[in-house]
Amino acid sequence: MTVHIVKLCVGVESIEHLTQFQAARRAQLRAIGAPAENVHRTRNRPRRDDEILDGGSIYWIIKGFIRVRQVIARLDVLHDDEGGKRCGLVLDPALVRTELHARRPHQGWRYLEAKDTAPDLPAHMQTGHWDPEIHDGPPPEMAAELRALGLL
Repeated sequence: MTVHIVKLCVGVESIEHLTQFQAARRAQLRAIGAPAENVHRTRNRPRRDDEILDGGSIYWIIKGFIRVRQVIARLDVLHDDEGGKRCGLVLDPALVRTELHARRPHQGWRYLEAKDTAPDLPAHMQTGHWDPEIHDGPPPEMAAELRALGLL
């Protein structure tokens, strides 16, 4: 059974900012001859690693909402400067926008069961540009606020 991870995207202001940050990081890695992969370092390896590697994603919380996810391709063993082991969540470069789901901040990461995930936005809304002539309903952030108030 697939399980996901939810994590606060610290210091990131928007999905576009995350896209730029990850692209710059991959460019830095390419410049030094390292594999150009998105690797998120974490202190501990998830104990439910088999479930995560069965199609799991990391759901990023940006500005109080789950906004986007990335598929977790693999889990690597990394080492810090003192020789301690760390875990590298190797992420697919594709960012998949999701419906906005409010989440409170927390330290570290948490498991997210498949039934509790934010649904992906339809393909025509993956660009990030909300156009009232193309999209039905209010802009995503307004819809999330209305949903939180029980009005939608």
